[in-house]
Amino acid sequence: MSSFEQRNFTDETFAGRAETHYIDTPEQVELAYSVAGIGSRFVAVLLDSLILGAFFLAEILSMVAFAGATSALSSGDGGVVGAAVKWFIALIVFINFAVAWGYFALFEAYWHGQTPGKRVMKIRVIKDSGRQITLFEALARNLLRVADYLPGFYLVGLITMLCNKRSQRLGDLVAGTIVVHERLDEASLLYQTSTTLVAPVGFSEQPFGQDTVLPWGQAVTAMFPADAVARLSAQDLMVIETFFSRMLDLPLQTRATVAYQMVRQMSAKMGVEVPEGNPERALESMAYQMRSGGRRV
Repeated sequence: MSSFEQRNFTDETFAGRAETHYIDTPEQVELAYSVAGIGSRFVAVLLDSLILGAFFLAEILSMVAFAGATSALSSGDGGVVGAAVKWFIALIVFINFAVAWGYFALFEAYWHGQTPGKRVMKIRVIKDSGRQITLFEALARNLLRVADYLPGFYLVGLITMLCNKRSQRLGDLVAGTIVVHERLDEASLLYQTSTTLVAPVGFSEQPFGQDTVLPWGQAVTAMFPADAVARLSAQDLMVIETFFSRMLDLPLQTRATVAYQMVRQMSAKMGVEVPEGNPERALESMAYQMRSGGRRV
């Protein structure tokens, strides 16, 4: 049994058979995401809670040490000590709120929809359209975490998840997000720090058909004449970059089919023959050549 099947088995054990979320892409290809059920999400929350518990334990120990220090000084200027205690308590309350609420929101916004617990369980939060969530959406879904927790142990959230096929709690319904299993069938062909492909310096002067070795050792070929690439639009560039941001979530066969269909459509628009070889390399070259030509999305 694969690790992906084992995760689905966990979800089936807790809440029936795991559901699949389907998304239609601009290329008219249907993408399938395996929705994370209660089992995987419960374990992820448990792991995150342990991390938060360790932080709060350290905080309690610091408070005990602070209380000991203030009691030793209480025989001196009691007014100054009392003011310091009030400011310390206010600071602790603020830190607790920021950590308990911001932990989930900031991790999900800036760590590709994952907290440490979600990363261990190989699940992540995405928009129901398939794209990555933004900071605003992460904040929105986690603002309602308190309501989902009521009256304790996420009872409201659990009931809400059982009442819809995509296992969405209240925060997910408000933000339009779902939690899915990630797929790691194949490593990316690209080195990316974001979903945007930035052309290397000097790529625009690269002769057609020759390779440029990027600073991280990745060779990119200018596979198309510049006048042909100029026929593509900023919307075409956005479609290509959206594919690269999602491709690790796709089954290999679906991923190859989508890439080939995109290359065929783009080649027809450019008026060139469909290049041989890996279609993802062709899309990569299109994106870099369009970026080097000054296009921006």
